[in-house]
Amino acid sequence: MFHMLVLFCLCWRQLLGVFGAETNEILSVMEGDSVSLNTDLTEIHEVEDIFWNYREEKSFIAKIDREDQISSIYDDVPDGRFRDRLKLDNQTGSLTITDMRTEHAGVYKLKISVVKATLKTFNVSVYAYLPVPVISSNSSHCSSSSSSSSQQNCSLVCSVVNVGHVTLSWYKGNSLLSSISVADLSISLSLPLEVEYQDKNRYSCVINNPISNQTTHLDITQLCQPCSAPVSLIALISAGSLLILVAAGMFCICRKYRKTDQEVLKADDATVQNHDEEIIYSNPTFYKRSPQTMRATEENHVEYASVCIRR
Repeated sequence: MFHMLVLFCLCWRQLLGVFGAETNEILSVMEGDSVSLNTDLTEIHEVEDIFWNYREEKSFIAKIDREDQISSIYDDVPDGRFRDRLKLDNQTGSLTITDMRTEHAGVYKLKISVVKATLKTFNVSVYAYLPVPVISSNSSHCSSSSSSSSQQNCSLVCSVVNVGHVTLSWYKGNSLLSSISVADLSISLSLPLEVEYQDKNRYSCVINNPISNQTTHLDITQLCQPCSAPVSLIALISAGSLLILVAAGMFCICRKYRKTDQEVLKADDATVQNHDEEIIYSNPTFYKRSPQTMRATEENHVEYASVCIRR
């Protein structure tokens, strides 16, 4: 009798361990990969029915009715996102989802009809492939080091676009300098860094999620050049001001000469006009002498007066 009681307790404990306890499993996959949700059963008994549902949906995405020996896949529910992606193992009841996308992330629940309880919950995360970080120089923020006025720093920025659930970090060798994390999808991240122009340390920018990462190493000699922008700007402004002054001077000189020429022309025209106005014509006076008796013939002599022109 005692042996029968011990055997009954062991069997009941095994049944509770298999059918009564609820377990939670966390899975992470990359976009485009497949994920298998395992029941941990070697085979399904005749009295067991397997049901799979997605999130809190009441409708099932797959099931096995062992009594009727029917297995069904409902890949058009809840909105057709699982179409042509579900595969059901008729022997173990395990479910495989192929070509995963971020829209397939979420909670999957397994139910076995023997105890009408959820035996297993799968929390699946889907991560997109990570882009390579881009390091660029921010020349507009060239600054001098506080320790020495002659020592200059190089301002850099590491950027990524359209990412989610990632962490972006700057490393100096193997030491973490700074980082920023985001949980949203399709967002752009930027992380600044300042280094000395003559720095010989190895810097790298890393983006990572729980299952992958991408790294870009910094080439200081290529991206960091001494800050000469202020001097160049002053020289450019000085040259521009000089050109403006020269152009203004030439304009004034040309205008002055043009005005002088116009005044000379006006003066000549006025002189000619004045000359024409000051001409005074004199009426000639004719004097007739008394006739004289000539031996041969008699002639009249006309004497003309000279014309005076006053200037």
